[in-house]
Amino acid sequence: MTANRPWAAHPLARELDIALSAVREAATLTREVGAAVDHGAVAKPDRSPVTVADLGAQALICRSLHEAFPADPVMGEEDSAMLAAPGAEHLLARVTGLVAERQPGATAEDVCAWIDRGHLHEHAPRYWTLDPVDGTKGFLRGGQYAIALALLIDGKLAAAVMGCPSLGPAANGDPGDGTLFAALAGGGAWQMPLLAEGAPVALRTSGRADPTELRFCESVEAAHSSHDNAARVTAHLAVTATPVRMDSQAKYGVVARGEADAYLRMPNRRGYAENIWDHAAGALVVTEAGGTVTDIAGRPLDFSRGAKLVMDAGVVATCGPAHDAVIGAIRALGLAG
Repeated sequence: MTANRPWAAHPLARELDIALSAVREAATLTREVGAAVDHGAVAKPDRSPVTVADLGAQALICRSLHEAFPADPVMGEEDSAMLAAPGAEHLLARVTGLVAERQPGATAEDVCAWIDRGHLHEHAPRYWTLDPVDGTKGFLRGGQYAIALALLIDGKLAAAVMGCPSLGPAANGDPGDGTLFAALAGGGAWQMPLLAEGAPVALRTSGRADPTELRFCESVEAAHSSHDNAARVTAHLAVTATPVRMDSQAKYGVVARGEADAYLRMPNRRGYAENIWDHAAGALVVTEAGGTVTDIAGRPLDFSRGAKLVMDAGVVATCGPAHDAVIGAIRALGLAG
């Protein structure tokens, strides 16, 4: 075990090293696109946005995973279909150029094949799940976003890496070179600079027990999570602090490092099924930092069912000791099924 690799003795140390390297490489691409005037954004069939950063980051990460672990499938959010559509030649050329800057010689065919390595839809004994730009709307407005990668083995979270290019060492500070979060099941969670040199620092949640003193964070987009229901929960708990609104799984990161104590995701409609790539990496980071993550009924998240979380609608992540109080408030208000 070394200062720069405190996870060296863990059985999945190589997996974590490869994941860290892949996310860092992808982060150089997303930052380049983020700094450009044109983010190359288009709308998917469900009207959600996707950018050349999403597609390029997925290509790079899937390439790295295939090279290191050729038997491991990947369940990714994106596919290359839109790049093959008539009139998309300029998008394909731009994504190919961004990837080739980092992987010289990469062709358009290579890039599409790497993106489509994220085609897994069903549960597998061992696989990776990837959201190449979690919080695309935040990315487009210059807010928070995360490159979220997690390894699942036998339906359980095993390793996680989250790159947050716009999040600095302190949530309200200069983002600098961004922040990288990492976690291993049973091994702990760490934070380190995303692109600069810096030793990993072990993470620990705040451990705050008094529910009235909790600091909540929630999604910026009201379409992603009901601000009204979250406000009802905090009012029931007599919380006085104003919630922090932040895009992406970066919210899990700030809970893990103790800057916030709880994160509520409470979709506006019943029956909404969460995608596993929207929660897998962040959930392991918080859990390994000492926190608790469940659905809004207090049940553990079930990652063994494929691309969707089969659960009561909504996710609650807390620092740990106050989790039961938050779940109790949700039940008392009739917000859990």
